[in-house]
Amino acid sequence: MSTGTIERLAPDRVARIAGGLYLAFVLASVLAGVLGHIGMGGVDQVYESIVAHTWSFRLALVVALLSAFLFLMAAWGLYVLLRPVDQHLALLFLLLNAVGVAIQCASMFPLISALLQGDAATHLQAFPAAQLEGLAYLSISVYKTGFVTAQLFFGTWLFPLGYLVYRSGFLPRFLGVILMLDGVGVLIWFLQALLLPAHPGISYPAFVLGFVAEVGLSLWLLIKGVGVTDRGAGSSA
Repeated sequence: MSTGTIERLAPDRVARIAGGLYLAFVLASVLAGVLGHIGMGGVDQVYESIVAHTWSFRLALVVALLSAFLFLMAAWGLYVLLRPVDQHLALLFLLLNAVGVAIQCASMFPLISALLQGDAATHLQAFPAAQLEGLAYLSISVYKTGFVTAQLFFGTWLFPLGYLVYRSGFLPRFLGVILMLDGVGVLIWFLQALLLPAHPGISYPAFVLGFVAEVGLSLWLLIKGVGVTDRGAGSSA
């Protein structure tokens, strides 16, 4: 679907498409975590998934990459919806989201490396088992660092997004406030994971807030949508 085509759709339809894509992204992310501990899983959990549940982990990789695509498409839908409010800020959150998605996808390549170390076709069986395990743990740790790095962009995209939701006039202001608070929470997680990795409890409230903010936005867009008249009023403000 081209940009011109989606822009000819009614704003309410655009909102529901964006909400559906956003909710699909959330569900796919949860599924990737369930199948292979990709995302929030620890290094030991990911390694165990690779060794003991190889097929499930491969499926989790596919789902995780699909979730990244869905996230980018949801951001594009939100860009089309919110661009009349402020074109420059809408472009900013789209770019921040795109960079975050690119980093997140790139961070999964070390996971593929860890997965292939157990593949007979790679001829790595000549190495001692302890060395292969160490290489796998290193690859998973590199992935975790890349995943955390992406949160810098996933946190900052929430500020222009939340501000535009707040200003829009056709979406509830409380959603905009929660999204901006979620941005603060994600940045706290980013800093905690890199500077204080031994204290994950610092970030637990941010995870709860993030779930409420992003699921709340997706469900509102999908179920409630927006009114054409309300959108026009909001964009002229």
